[in-house]
Amino acid sequence: MSWATVIIFLLGIANFAINRAVFESGHPLFVRLPQVSQTLGRRAALGSEFVVLFFALLLSVRGWPGYAFAYAVYTAFNAGAAWLILSRRV
Repeated sequence: MSWATVIIFLLGIANFAINRAVFESGHPLFVRLPQVSQTLGRRAALGSEFVVLFFALLLSVRGWPGYAFAYAVYTAFNAGAAWLILSRRV
């Protein structure tokens, strides 16, 4: 297992934690949605997060360690968006 795979895996854990924190924040934009939309949105977000993580890990294992940097940038954007939501700036 390469360093890129380990980094992507750890960042993936962080991304799932970020998603969970955002969905459990009780933000007014989420509270206004019907329960069915909240459930589908949560599943779609976690499903797409899994797909992105899966392919980033797959590509890093196949010899493309540059995807660790790309996934780190992706995680930084996720963290920034989550900060905006959790601090009620949006």
